[in-house]
Amino acid sequence: MARSTPTVSYKPKPGEIPTNPGVYRFRDSDGRVLYVGKAKNLRARLSNYFAPLHTLHERTRRMVTTAASVEWTVVASDVDSLQLEYMWIKEFDPPFNVRYRDDKSYPFMAITLADEAPRVIVTRNRRIKGAKYFGPYPKVWAVHDTIDLMIKVFPIRTCSDSSYKKAMASGRPCFPGQIGRCGGPCSMKVSIEEHRAIVEDFVAFMSGGDQRFTRELTARMREASAAMDYEAAAVYRDRLQAIDAVLNKSALVLAADTDADLFGIAEDELAAAVQHFVIRGGRVRGVRATTIEKELDISGGDLVDQVLQRTYGNAAGPDIPRQVLVPAMPDDAADLEEWLRGRRGKSVTIQIAQRGRKAELMRTASLNAQQALMLHKTRRTSDYIARTQALTDLQEALDLAEAPLRIECFDVSHLGGTNVVASMVVFEDGLPRKDQYRSFKIEETTDDTDSLRQVLARRLAYLDRPEEPPAQPEPTDDGEVVTERRRARFAYRPQLLVVDGGKPQVEAAARALREAGHEEIALCGIAKRLEEVWLPGEEYPVILPRTSEALYLLQRLRDEAHRFAITHQRKRRRRDIQSVLAEVPGLGEARIKALLRHFGSVAALRTATPEQIAQLPGVGPKLAASIHSHLAGG
Repeated sequence: MARSTPTVSYKPKPGEIPTNPGVYRFRDSDGRVLYVGKAKNLRARLSNYFAPLHTLHERTRRMVTTAASVEWTVVASDVDSLQLEYMWIKEFDPPFNVRYRDDKSYPFMAITLADEAPRVIVTRNRRIKGAKYFGPYPKVWAVHDTIDLMIKVFPIRTCSDSSYKKAMASGRPCFPGQIGRCGGPCSMKVSIEEHRAIVEDFVAFMSGGDQRFTRELTARMREASAAMDYEAAAVYRDRLQAIDAVLNKSALVLAADTDADLFGIAEDELAAAVQHFVIRGGRVRGVRATTIEKELDISGGDLVDQVLQRTYGNAAGPDIPRQVLVPAMPDDAADLEEWLRGRRGKSVTIQIAQRGRKAELMRTASLNAQQALMLHKTRRTSDYIARTQALTDLQEALDLAEAPLRIECFDVSHLGGTNVVASMVVFEDGLPRKDQYRSFKIEETTDDTDSLRQVLARRLAYLDRPEEPPAQPEPTDDGEVVTERRRARFAYRPQLLVVDGGKPQVEAAARALREAGHEEIALCGIAKRLEEVWLPGEEYPVILPRTSEALYLLQRLRDEAHRFAITHQRKRRRRDIQSVLAEVPGLGEARIKALLRHFGSVAALRTATPEQIAQLPGVGPKLAASIHSHLAGG
C-alpha cells in the first residue's frame, strides 16, 4: 500500500489559485501575517509551498505548518505586485520575511529647504519636512569638517531658528554671523533671494556638480588677478582650496559623470550584511551598513530584490540614481527598473559590476560586507546577555538537565581521503577557550563517521583517568611536602558534545559515547546545508529559529572547529613537503621557502618539470632534477 504524503489542511483546491500576477500572505490561527511574497504567476508560486511536506526546505516547512491560511491579491502588473509587496511588508512586519537592522543611526548633512532661509545642520533625523540630505557619514566629526569647508565656498545659514528670528526682528546680526560662521540673511550681508541662490549652489555642488564650480571659480580668480584685484583673487583662491579639500575627502572612484548606488552583500544561511555606497559625480558621498536576519531560505537574487525595495521604497525621485550596481541580478530586474523609473521620473538601470573600476569597487564593498557580517556574529556570541540567552535556549531546545556551560565541538578534515585530521574546540560560558583546543591525527579510517568515532573514543578515554599527582612534589617553607592532585589533560567533563554533520555523524558519536560508558553527556550535530540540529535516535531534526542566539552559538562552534581542523591540516602538509624537500642534497631551508613561494603551492611544484624548477635563481639543472625526482617519489 502506498504511503500517503502529508500536506497542510488549508491547501487551496485545484483551480482556485489564479495564474495572474499578485501578492500572497500566509497567516497563523490568530490572523497574524507570517509571510508576504509576490509572484508573476500566483498558482505556480503557491504550488511550491503546498508540495508534500517532506520535500520542502526545513524552514519553509516550519512556516507552512505554522500558518493556518493563505490569501492572495491579484494585481494588474508585475510592477504593481512589487509596490504592494513592499507596502504589506512595511505594514505587517512579517516574522518570516527578512529583517533589517541598521548597524547604527548614521549622521547626515541636511539642508532645510522648506525654511524661508534654509540652513545646513548635522542630524540623524531623516524626517525633517522638505529637507535635502547628504550622506550618511561614518562619524559626526566628518560631517562638521565638511560643513566647515563648504561654508567657506557657499556661505549659507548655520545658526539656530531662534537666533535667526531674533536677528531678523532686531536688525542685528546673529552671533554666528558676527564671527563669520553664518552666511544667512540674519548676518545682514545678503538678502533672502541672494541667500536662496547660494543654497541652490550648495545643494548642486553636494549633488555632484563640483566640476562646474571649480571651473567658474578658477575663471573668476584669473579675471580678478588680470584686473589686479588681488583681494578678490585671494578670496576665489581660498574658495578653490576649500573645494579641493572637500573633494580630497572623497576620492574619484568612477567616471566624473557617474551617479550610482552600489550594493556589496555578504551572506550565510542565517544572516547577511549589506554595504551601500552612494556615488555621486564619481565620488563616494556616503556609506550605509545594514544587517539582515533571514528566516526562510532566500537566493542571492531574491535578497537583492528585497534590499532594493527597502532602499528605494520611500526614496524621493532625486535620491534615486541612474545606475544601481548589484552583486547578483534579481529575477524581476526589468520590473524593478520600471518601478524605479516610475519613482525617479527618468531611466534607471540595474547592472552587475563585472569589470573595470566598478568591479574593483564592488570587491571593496563586498569585503566590507564580509567583515561587517563577521563582526555582527562575533558581537552576538560575545555579548554576555546574548551568551546567557544562547545557553538557555540550547538547554530548552535540546531538553538538557542543565545549561551547557562547557561545550566541545569536533570536526574531521581530509584531503581527498588522505591526511585525515580532526579538531576539538572548547567553549566555556559561550566563549572560546583556545588554550584547550586539540587536534588529532588519524592514521587509518574507512570514512568520516569512523574517523569521528575514533577521535571521540580517544577524547572520552581521558574522562576515566584518575587524578595525577605532580611528578616531583616540592616542600613548603616549613619543610612539609604537600602532594597536590591535579586533573589530567582532557579530564574536564563537557555538558554537551557537538559534531559537524547530520544524522550519520551524530549516530557515530552516540556509538562512541555508549562504548565509552558516558551516555550522560548530551550530544547533537549541526548540518551546514540547512542548519539543522540533529539529536541521537531522532528521525527529524530540531529547527531553531534563524534569529536564535542558540543557533548563532552552534554555528560559531561548527565554523571554529572547521577552521581549526583546516589550519592543522595545512600545517601538516607544509611540514610533510618541507620534510621531503629537506632530504634533497644541497637544498637548504632558504631554497625550500623560495621554491614554495615561487610556485605558489605544493601541487604546482609537484607538477613542475625539471626545466621549470631550474628557472628559479640558485637552482641549477642537476638540483632541479633531484627535486623533481624526490617529489615524484613522494
